[in-house]
Amino acid sequence: MRVFQQVVDEGGFAAAARKLDLAPAMVTRLVNDLEQHLGVRLLQRTTRRLSLTPAGEGYLGRLRAILGDIEEADAMAHSHTREMAGTVRVLALPVVATHLLAPAVAEFQLRFPEVVLEVQVEDVADPNVEDYDLTLLNGLVQVHAGVIVRTILHSQAVFCATPDYLLRQGEPQSPEDLVRHRCLRLRTPGMRLRPMRLIDPTDGDRVLEVEVPAVMTANHTDSLLRATVDGAGISSQPLDLIATMLRSGQLRRVLSPWITNRLTLVAALPSRQFMPARTRAFLDHLVAHARHTVAGLGLEEVNAG
Repeated sequence: MRVFQQVVDEGGFAAAARKLDLAPAMVTRLVNDLEQHLGVRLLQRTTRRLSLTPAGEGYLGRLRAILGDIEEADAMAHSHTREMAGTVRVLALPVVATHLLAPAVAEFQLRFPEVVLEVQVEDVADPNVEDYDLTLLNGLVQVHAGVIVRTILHSQAVFCATPDYLLRQGEPQSPEDLVRHRCLRLRTPGMRLRPMRLIDPTDGDRVLEVEVPAVMTANHTDSLLRATVDGAGISSQPLDLIATMLRSGQLRRVLSPWITNRLTLVAALPSRQFMPARTRAFLDHLVAHARHTVAGLGLEEVNAG
């Protein structure tokens, strides 16, 4: 359509080709393709002059307005996509907001001070991804078809406790030792505690189920983590959540290499086509921050790429 308009405006195929920086044969072919698509001749060609047919004249009149609207829409979309200012709306699970998103904010704002983060913290079974620029979810949550999903991090749930607790109670040497320890366990509302399922990644994912009594249960990961940090006992926690605490010595991992679960954190996006640059920048920053957090803790290979 643009080539056809240019041919008319320049008064010929050769002049249009120079204006558009295209080969003359390409310009001729594109106009011919347009005429074949419409099933009507748009231009009368002679050796001396080029003129519009009645159909071509009517078509060009409508075309100018349409192409003008397209150019305006393109300019608006490109400006919106490239701008590094404005608001990024994020929906996040409570534990993700506290331990992953919030620690990543300061560095991001140093790089992009004009971007505002609007964070909604909520644990929803069926999130409305279309209402947010980014939705941070457990990888097991089902999202509607057509939603774009990008993996932020693969992680594992591991056992941990404070050095003081281990000094008082001793360190478990095998999964069976957990029955003699003060264990803090996550529970699903309305369901009784089941035996803990342990996985050994170094032995072909060998599975062992152990009856582990609990001195505290909660349906809230942060509550269990806080009690663990205060020395209440041993709990299983996502490795990415406690990575900083492990490095500082505030917590120690126990019963390595046993894990209790493999976890995936994903970002769901309503559309990739017109993702603003500020949203893409924050998502990229979040991925880099999350993977840097667990660097050196044995998850580099699964998070590669």
